[in-house]
Amino acid sequence: MASPRITLLGIPIDAVTQTQAIEKLRVLVTQPGQHHVMTPNSEMLVASVRDATFRSVLQKSALNLPDSIGLVWMAKMTGQHLPERVTGVDTVTKFLTTLSPEHSVFLLGSAPGIADRAAETLMQMNAQLNIVGTHAGSPRDEDAPAIIEKIRSALPSILLVAYGAPAQDLWVDQHLASLPSVRLAMGVGGTFDFLAGTRKRAPLILQSLGLEWMWRLLLEPKRWKRIWNAVVVFPWFVLRYGKETPVSA
Repeated sequence: MASPRITLLGIPIDAVTQTQAIEKLRVLVTQPGQHHVMTPNSEMLVASVRDATFRSVLQKSALNLPDSIGLVWMAKMTGQHLPERVTGVDTVTKFLTTLSPEHSVFLLGSAPGIADRAAETLMQMNAQLNIVGTHAGSPRDEDAPAIIEKIRSALPSILLVAYGAPAQDLWVDQHLASLPSVRLAMGVGGTFDFLAGTRKRAPLILQSLGLEWMWRLLLEPKRWKRIWNAVVVFPWFVLRYGKETPVSA
């Protein structure tokens, strides 16, 4: 059964809790066809305004999880409702720690060695987890043939891609059809880094207050433009355009 959806800046967002999101992932991996799951946050919706190709990918995905508190707040400002923030890292981790071995997983992306360390962490959480491959690679077109061959040989039913948005989701959209064993593909951003312990998440109090951006700015000041887009540009866009796709911005 399809979940209710809201719309922000012309992008559909699934109005689900984390528990419901995990259940939907379990269903998708058993269903025929191929399913692209995305985790849009405030920054990604700003990017969608400026990139028609990325906007199109977001609009046709099987599931869009609201991965920032800004989406929850702006939904309310436009007379809509999202029950809660559903973070990609928590959803993916909890999904995999309860996944049965009949569904195999391939971890693609992040810096060299990070996916391997993330796989080790996940195996400690779920000894039955069937990880059939890891690879760093890159989203560059020239790297795609070798990556596709590696994934095709491994025959995973689940593909997690950590190239960062929008690159990871554009890669999935472009190449998923060439990976016939994959039933569920999902862009996971910094999830591998968190699992590997190379990046620290904000304290829970900052997460609960919607101030995770302050933690990121403190640790990575070079991200200030991205944080500006998420904290300032996104609310301004929504207050100006609401549910509609901006004609220009």
